[in-house]
Amino acid sequence: MTKTTAILADYVAGLTHEDLPADVLERARNLMIDLVASIVRAGHESDSTPSVMRMIDRLGLGAPGGARVFGQSQHYGPASAALLNGVLGHSLDFDDTHSDSSLHPSAPVVPAALAAAEMTGASGRDLLTAIVAGYEVCCRLGNALDPTSHYARGFHPTATAGTFGAAAAAGKLLGLDAIGLESAFGVAASQAAGSLQFLVNGAWNKRYQVGAAAMNGLIAATLAAEGFIGAADAIEGGHGFLHGYTDNPRPDMAIAGLGSVYETMKIGMKPYPSCRYTHAAIDGLLALRGEQGWSGDDILGVTIGLHRNGIVLTGAPLAEKRRPQNVVDGQFSMPFTAAIALHQGRFGWDDYALLGDPAVEAIAARVDVCRDDRLEGKRHPFGAHVAVRTATGIHTRMMPDPSGEPDSFPPPAHMEDKFMALVRPVLGNRASDLYARLAGIEAVEDIRELLDQA
Repeated sequence: MTKTTAILADYVAGLTHEDLPADVLERARNLMIDLVASIVRAGHESDSTPSVMRMIDRLGLGAPGGARVFGQSQHYGPASAALLNGVLGHSLDFDDTHSDSSLHPSAPVVPAALAAAEMTGASGRDLLTAIVAGYEVCCRLGNALDPTSHYARGFHPTATAGTFGAAAAAGKLLGLDAIGLESAFGVAASQAAGSLQFLVNGAWNKRYQVGAAAMNGLIAATLAAEGFIGAADAIEGGHGFLHGYTDNPRPDMAIAGLGSVYETMKIGMKPYPSCRYTHAAIDGLLALRGEQGWSGDDILGVTIGLHRNGIVLTGAPLAEKRRPQNVVDGQFSMPFTAAIALHQGRFGWDDYALLGDPAVEAIAARVDVCRDDRLEGKRHPFGAHVAVRTATGIHTRMMPDPSGEPDSFPPPAHMEDKFMALVRPVLGNRASDLYARLAGIEAVEDIRELLDQA
């Protein structure tokens, strides 16, 4: 039996900033900045935020501490900060995606790393190194789970694999050696949880369980740092992570190319605030609309073909997906997101104000979603085939991958535009200062100084 847990622990313990190529560090920095933008906006506009904040206060978890929650004036204890940054970072569904594993690595990994960095006074270089370590563990375990099998069993990989990524990032900053990291992974295996049942009623579980993954990873690493003994062989063992969470475990994928192939470079940035399975179709519809000059009244019918994973998340039951009742419903509705794109010629966070709009619902009612077998067996499951019927005929477009993937990663100007669009409505002119501080994070010797001024 391959000692997957030990191999990953050895890798994380031995990783140094000097080991990492410049493009890997740049990608980690850009992804961290992108997540911060979602955290700031969600803290003031997400519908689930008030209840989360009241829970924090009621349970006494809001006592002042030394850890930052972006966009909030109060500082929190590290565990609470990790939880809140994780919940907020995932609330808009605008955070990054690792297509191979079908998960969002930054939302669990970055909040845990930030909290641990503030606990230890780590440098910006050490923070980025730990984030990369977390990404590598999180994404590789997502690959090893086989996303299709993991989804079929009702699990949410961002929360399950994300707990291990959070533990790796936090453990790195807390100075754990390989044995300590194995213990942290052993504790993480008892905490890894995340259910897709939120899809039934547009529930807020998805946001919370990702924040919980960040907090639980931090707790697992801190327990190990204090001498707590976690379960051995937590990933590959007979009752371990891979055996319990998938019908098709692929342990070799957790360690293939470790140290030379960086899964971090395979993480893409989202251009739209919705489930990644909707993005390729939105790209295709926006392209066709731009070419043809359509208005909403021109659309007689739309058929969108997706991978079976996309059907599970965004296309069924179709009647309900056509009439989302809340933001979560909309984030996971292929008909709604398609209708917004065709109606507006764009799709951004502010467009959720159009939930229930009669013109948008009229277009959504004409959107059919079906499984397209041509999208099966490809490296990524996020492609789409769109066919739009108008008075002039049927217009089609095959989109193998959505925009924002590594081979179409947005240039710096576009990333800054997205950051400002999300942050400026909350922070005003301070948004530019926050962006500049985060962009220069590698020059910071103590991360607490940067975050206290951000």
